[in-house]
Amino acid sequence: MSYQYLVTGASGFVGSAIAARLHAEGAGVCGLCRSISALEFPVTVLPDMANRADLADQLAGVDVVIHCAARVHIMRDSVDNPLAEFLSVNRDLTESLARQAAEAGVKRFVFLSSIKVNGETTSAGEPFRPSDAPGPSDSYGISKKEAEDALHEIARATGMEIVIIRSPLVYGPGVKGNFESLLKLSDSGVPIPLKAVKNKRSMVFLGNLVDFVIHCSKAPLAANETFTISDGRDLSTAELVAMIRGAMGRPKRLLPVPVVLFRLAGMLTGKSAAVDRLVGSLQVDSSKASTVLDWAPPYSVEQGIAATVVNFQR
Repeated sequence: MSYQYLVTGASGFVGSAIAARLHAEGAGVCGLCRSISALEFPVTVLPDMANRADLADQLAGVDVVIHCAARVHIMRDSVDNPLAEFLSVNRDLTESLARQAAEAGVKRFVFLSSIKVNGETTSAGEPFRPSDAPGPSDSYGISKKEAEDALHEIARATGMEIVIIRSPLVYGPGVKGNFESLLKLSDSGVPIPLKAVKNKRSMVFLGNLVDFVIHCSKAPLAANETFTISDGRDLSTAELVAMIRGAMGRPKRLLPVPVVLFRLAGMLTGKSAAVDRLVGSLQVDSSKASTVLDWAPPYSVEQGIAATVVNFQR
């Protein structure tokens, strides 16, 4: 059976939402994932996609590949060589899949990359743009950058169109990791010492990211372009907590603790990177999506936070 779309990582947070939206719109869609899950569209289960399996059957008749499968950023990685592990999945698997896709006649390959290709932090008023020189500083960011390089080479050699989308933190119903921890902390009602934090961080609501990915799968002007994407409104960590607690019907309860004390605690505990994600800035300029593709986020930050909180409180 042939499908118009092939979505990898189809049981994951982002991949499942993309595939479900395509399925709901009546598009032919097949998913690739590592484990069986309750999905409403056909799925091929490959327990180890990183083995560069022959995907000729899955790619037959596919017009667009949306590649979401990845080894995600891990706070405390236990493997001996994290870079090698990240490269094996995020670069080598991507390259193998893209070459097979080109051979199968796939017209467009949409790659979910990461803003970590640009770097970890930004200065005030100097957001990352897709035209900026890459500056990845960890294994995850390096692996995504090298995957992008491989895709550009394949596009030049084969003529298959590619679209690269670099996103910051993605939140939405079912979110895990640090954002889920922040939801739990906000729901606890305890005072949070973040009132003095005046940073600016970009995020993207899952519904906005899904809409943009699908838009990029169709828009002629997206071919062979790289986009940085966000909700278009940056929040300080204090503003984010206040918005979450507001959606929960709770008082803000924010305490003013100097940012320098956070940074000092990070240095003393060896957790400076974690502290910087809490109090540092990371802004993304998503204006290219508007100027080139005439796209705007369909959901506001308030709507995204509200949907996330409602799902969390179920």
